[in-house]
Amino acid sequence: MLRLKLPTDPRWVNIAEKNIDEILTDHAYCEQKAASAAISFIISHPELDELTTAMAELAIEEMDHFKRVHEHIVKRGLKLGRERKDPYVKDLRKFFSQGSNRRRHLINNLLTAAMIEARSCERFRVLSENISDPELADFYAELMKSEAMHYTMFFKFARQYGAEVCDVDAIWEDFLEYEAIVIAKYGKKEQIHG
Repeated sequence: MLRLKLPTDPRWVNIAEKNIDEILTDHAYCEQKAASAAISFIISHPELDELTTAMAELAIEEMDHFKRVHEHIVKRGLKLGRERKDPYVKDLRKFFSQGSNRRRHLINNLLTAAMIEARSCERFRVLSENISDPELADFYAELMKSEAMHYTMFFKFARQYGAEVCDVDAIWEDFLEYEAIVIAKYGKKEQIHG
């Protein structure tokens, strides 16, 4: 379903488990950034009623996920660390030219969001299948399903709003190839995309 070209090496979970405070902190901020991104779609395109409604719901869901990750942090006697940059996302954004018109910029952002959700879904699957903590394994199996739905939603909107502007499916295929090159640089840090 995700069609990602390069799967995550399951050994990445060993890095995550050895640094569970770091992976949970990074995950919490990924959820916060996803909520912020949803709000940014509303601010940038308030005229798109269907998108605005979906993004309002998504912002609430993502902040609920943040809250739940934070609960796992507290439960383990850990503290939420400082927010850190996500170089994977920065690298993904380089795929799209900055000179696009407003509609094309929306499509680019929707495809970027879809890719982030797809990779997060895949990483959560790897965590759920390989982490030794059964509570976290169940948690990541549940969130994997949410990420899959988010990926599907963003891709659907990209197709919907891009139908008369560009060939979204062709762009997505090229973007998948590009993402495989990008993600090959990561997977060695205690970050969801790292």
